[in-house]
Amino acid sequence: MAGERLEGDELAAAAGGVVRSVAGARRVGVVARPTVATLVAVAGVLLAGGTAVPLNPAASTREREHVLRDARVDLVLDEIDLTARDTPPHGPPADGTPALILYTSGSTGPPKGAVIPRRAIAANLDAIAELWEWTADDVLAHALPLSHVHGLVFGGLGPLRTGSPLVHTGRYLVPVPGASLYFGVPALWASLGSADLAELRGARLLVSGADVLPRRVSERVRHLSGHRILNRYAMTETLVIASPRIADLRGPGAAAARSVGWPVPGAQVRLAEADGHDGDDGPGGQDGPGGQEGTSGPGREVLVRGTGLFSGYLGRGPAVDGEGWFGTGDLGEWLEDGTLRLTGRTHTDLIKSGGYRVGAGEVEDVLLDHPGIAEAAVVGLPDERLGQRVAAWVVATEPLDRSRLAAFLAARLLPYKLPQEVHVVDGLPRNALGKVQKRLLADERRP
Repeated sequence: MAGERLEGDELAAAAGGVVRSVAGARRVGVVARPTVATLVAVAGVLLAGGTAVPLNPAASTREREHVLRDARVDLVLDEIDLTARDTPPHGPPADGTPALILYTSGSTGPPKGAVIPRRAIAANLDAIAELWEWTADDVLAHALPLSHVHGLVFGGLGPLRTGSPLVHTGRYLVPVPGASLYFGVPALWASLGSADLAELRGARLLVSGADVLPRRVSERVRHLSGHRILNRYAMTETLVIASPRIADLRGPGAAAARSVGWPVPGAQVRLAEADGHDGDDGPGGQDGPGGQEGTSGPGREVLVRGTGLFSGYLGRGPAVDGEGWFGTGDLGEWLEDGTLRLTGRTHTDLIKSGGYRVGAGEVEDVLLDHPGIAEAAVVGLPDERLGQRVAAWVVATEPLDRSRLAAFLAARLLPYKLPQEVHVVDGLPRNALGKVQKRLLADERRP
C-alpha cells in the first residue's frame, strides 16, 4: 500500500509471526504485491530457514503454475496477517543455502529459477551500502515491483539489513517527506514532473537500474533536482555487478554515457568475445581502459564472478565455466577512466550487417541526440543481402523531417551503421520494470 513504512520492533515481531506459520516448509511461494506484507512474509521465510519464491501478482495462471511446479513449492503465502506477533529467531547464517528463487522473464523459453544464496545477498548488500554510504539514518522511497531483484533485494532486503526505514509509494514514484534515498528505473525517472523533481532536492541519493539510463533523462533530472543519478548495473543472477561511488557523482563534468561505474567489492568483471576468447580483465588488465576496446565498437560480452553470484538455475546444469565466470549476455567496454560502459545485449543489440558488427546502443545514442526524438530502440532484422539490416523505432516529440533526420544520422554514424528503416511509433513495448522489449519489435517486422 502506498506510503506504508517499515521500521522498528513491530517489523521484527511481524516477521516472527510469519516464522511460526511457515515452520517446517522448505520452499514458500510469496505473492509479491507492493506491500509491507510481502517483505514481512519474505523476511519471515528467511528467518525460518526456508527459501522464498516470489510470485509475480500479474503473472498468468499458466506462468504461476509453472513456477510453483518447477520450484516444488510447499505452500503459498498470499494474504499476510500483520497483526500476528512473535519473537523472531536469529535466523540461519549467511552461507551457501538458498534464500530466494527468482524467476527470469523467460524471453527464450519458460521462466528459469535463479537460486540466490544467503551469502550472496549479504555480501552484495554490504558492498553497495559501503559504496552508497547507506546507513540506518537514511529513509528509502521507491515504487518498484517486489517480484524482481531491484525492488525485493535492493529495495526490500536492503533496508532490512541496513536498518533504514522504507516507504513504498505504490505504483508511481512520488516525493516522500524526509526520504534521503530514491530507487527507480529509467521509465520512472522520465515520468516524474518538474514539480516532483524539484521536491527531490532534499534527498541525498537517486539510484537508477534495470535498463539503460538515457542521457536526456539523466540531464533533466540533474537540472531540476540538483542530483546526478547513480546508474548501477545488476542482474538477477549476479546482483549488483558495478556501480559508481558517491564521490563520483560530486566531481565536475557529466558522467560518461551509459557508464555504470566500477565492479563492486567482491565482484570481478572481464570482457570476452562471444566464443570466450580474448578475455579483458578490466581496470589494470592488458586490454583494459585505453586498450583495444575503444568506444565506437559494439563491445564484448561482460563476464562476472564473485561473492554476489547465484548458485545456478534450478534443476539445470552449471551456469558458470570451469573458472567460475558467468556470461551475462550484456555487451560492454572499458572507458578511459576505468569504468564500465554497457553497449547492449548479445542477442538483440549486436547486429551483424554486411560483414560489420554494429552496436545497437551506439545508434540509439545518436538517435536520442536528435532534438525531436524522446525514445529509441534499434534491432537487427533478417536481410537476404546483408544478413541483418539496422532498423530503428522512435518516439518523436515533433513531426520528423525524414531527409533532415537522415542527414543528422549520416553526419554522426559510419554508413554501415545507418538505420535502413526508421519507424515512428507512439510508444515502445516495455515490461513491468520499464525495459524495452526489443523482441516484440523484431517480431512485428518478421514476414
